Amino acid sequence: MPDVQELLEPRGIELTATHKPLGRTPAHALVLAVQKGADGDGRVVLPAGEQRKLSPVLEAAAALRVGGGADEVTLVPAPSGLPFTVVALTGVGDLPESGPARAEALRRAVGAAVRRLAGTDSAVLALPAASEEDAAAVAEGAALGAFAFSHQRSVTAGAVKAPLASAVVHAPDVARTALSRVLDRATALGRGVRAARTLVDLSPNVIYPEAVADYARQAAKGTKVSVTVLAEKDLAKGGYGGLLGVGQGSTHGPRLVKLEYSPARASRHYAYVGKGITFDSGGLSLKPPASMMTMKSDMAGAAAVLATVLTAAELGLPVKVTGWLCLAENLPSSTATRPGDVITIRGGRTVEVLNTDAEGRLVLADGLVAACEEAPDAVVDIATLTGAQMVALGSRTFGIMGDDALRAAVADAARAAGEDGWPMPLPEHLRPSLDSKVADLKNIGDKNGGMLVAGLFLREFVGGPDGARVPWAHVDIAGPSFNEGSPYGYTPAEGTGAGVRTLVRLLEDSAAAHG
Repeated sequence: MPDVQELLEPRGIELTATHKPLGRTPAHALVLAVQKGADGDGRVVLPAGEQRKLSPVLEAAAALRVGGGADEVTLVPAPSGLPFTVVALTGVGDLPESGPARAEALRRAVGAAVRRLAGTDSAVLALPAASEEDAAAVAEGAALGAFAFSHQRSVTAGAVKAPLASAVVHAPDVARTALSRVLDRATALGRGVRAARTLVDLSPNVIYPEAVADYARQAAKGTKVSVTVLAEKDLAKGGYGGLLGVGQGSTHGPRLVKLEYSPARASRHYAYVGKGITFDSGGLSLKPPASMMTMKSDMAGAAAVLATVLTAAELGLPVKVTGWLCLAENLPSSTATRPGDVITIRGGRTVEVLNTDAEGRLVLADGLVAACEEAPDAVVDIATLTGAQMVALGSRTFGIMGDDALRAAVADAARAAGEDGWPMPLPEHLRPSLDSKVADLKNIGDKNGGMLVAGLFLREFVGGPDGARVPWAHVDIAGPSFNEGSPYGYTPAEGTGAGVRTLVRLLEDSAAAHG
């Protein structure tokens, strides 16, 4: 397994800020925004007072007919007299005047430019940043865009350019104290997202359940996060039949990892439960070979939870957070769970396993019961749970189900964070399809609305120790967690770190509401 410290900060970017005129901050590249024009030609947005110095850039943009569309980045020579080699013109589309859509347009434009500048050492980001929110989006775009996975390449293979090493946010209208907050948050958030991406990108022969547990232990050293790991004997003693049933076909046994960040005077307690299937073959209900090729990503929910708890601690958020990583490897063997087997989830409910490829809900059921036993103020599970999510919402939008108020809060957090989440229902008419003739319920039901049926299954395992209802939401990130196409904006190919920003923002929103 690669060095843990390297995984914690996988080629991160150094972020600083400046109020100085552009000519006072040397860098390899200057990054400017281009708004999309009605006639197809873009309009370069110049910082105040820089018109004369940058007039050659305007001429070059006009000659090249730079359009300003999202993900469009054009490099032109820097004008003489300025301490830059190139100017990167990055499209912001129809940049809104305010709100989450404006922030995301800036975030994505910076991310695209930073990716284009991989292999270089520095850039000044002089996009329109008249407010703290704008500056935050610019800084986050840089932190998210500066990523490259190269941990499993040989030295001679070359191929991967190092991410942009440093970036300066040019924001002369934003107070220095606000910029300091912005940079600290973007640095922590970027570190968390990049770590989640790296865990997903690593091959399943090195990132199996025990390895994830070891990584969590080491990653938490020196932080205010405590880590408890339950191995097979502990899981058997505790009645964690979902984890044991899913993991019993592999030589790499299952693990339940509990992370706890509990600051003094915490205003609320949130529990996050992550699906961590480090490789999913489907078990005895074997997937077709083509469907297995991306199944190292089936632990993206657990990676997001781990990254979120560490990020919350780094930011010092005044919210208690417990993270539950439900880790198993789902493989076929003579010891694997069979279709028709009945397993007992923690707490005593029984499940008839009719499809061993519907395994994520089984490990999450154990995690949800354990999380609810501590009576948190809210519990959110996050998982690459169903192919039906992609059928319903595509590859970039995750589904959000659960109790109305918490579902809405998660959706609001996603919107504010710049992630695409959509509230989905849990129709009661689908619930009877989970009834079993031999157990409390089945692990599969109506094939129509499969994302919703999975949510209804998970709902059965949400409840406090005294029978009181614990507010709950379920986030299905099956599509958004893994980008099988080309990079775009600040999003790389393969692991995306989906969900981390939403889960962190949910904690921040809670702290603001109950502080």
